[in-house]
Amino acid sequence: MAPTTPRPVITVDVWKKPWEQEKPLHNRWHPEIPHVAHVVEGEVFRVEAVDWSGGAIKDNNSADDLKFCDATGHYLSGPIRIIDISGAPARPGDLLSVEILDLGPLPGNEWGFTGTMDRENGGGFLTDHFPYATKAIWYFEGIFAYSPHIPGVRFPGLIHPGLIGTAPSKELLDIWNAREASLVNGTVQPPTLCDILHQRPLANLPTPKGSLLGLDIRPQKDGPSAGPRVIRKPDVLKCSYDGSLPVTKNLAPV
Repeated sequence: MAPTTPRPVITVDVWKKPWEQEKPLHNRWHPEIPHVAHVVEGEVFRVEAVDWSGGAIKDNNSADDLKFCDATGHYLSGPIRIIDISGAPARPGDLLSVEILDLGPLPGNEWGFTGTMDRENGGGFLTDHFPYATKAIWYFEGIFAYSPHIPGVRFPGLIHPGLIGTAPSKELLDIWNAREASLVNGTVQPPTLCDILHQRPLANLPTPKGSLLGLDIRPQKDGPSAGPRVIRKPDVLKCSYDGSLPVTKNLAPV
């Protein structure tokens, strides 16, 4: 018997903003972000995703989008709830094994980019050598990639899956934020490499700026629910350095 076609659990429209997607994306790691889909243990499924910038980086000849983009988060598809054949969900501490069967660009969107971040917008490991924003667009031809910005270069392009992870527990999130806060506040001497690394930030604490936290499907306090709301505005998100967020438990199937 032929294998079953992977079930699409999350699809995206690359021409829409992350918060306009049918199943809005998220760009924070937090245990209270509600799941938008579920899969059964052992199931073969398909997940579509946008690039880390949420479409802010364009297929053009300018690096201004990299220079001025919001680099405070990485857009992710999900969260996805994992259940076993009896319907019991995965719990903190469970070992989750995921096998990636295939990777590829979305039809009509066969391109990618490489670049360096501007030192005024976060920089990178080589900021001292490459302080300004640069960008090269790469087009895919079968397994090969080439760039009009780097003439004469063509190579087999291996697509990587980006970021995959599980939501941290509240306890682990507290550890992360305490560690990062100690670097930001100067209570811990940051490591240096030839007196270079201390010149740029070593931590990025969670703040409401640019946050996208999925769907809030709780009933509204002031009347009947108006349907799912995208959690993205500061009046909805109460995020502080201790990692606290409003509880957004799923009250109905998504």
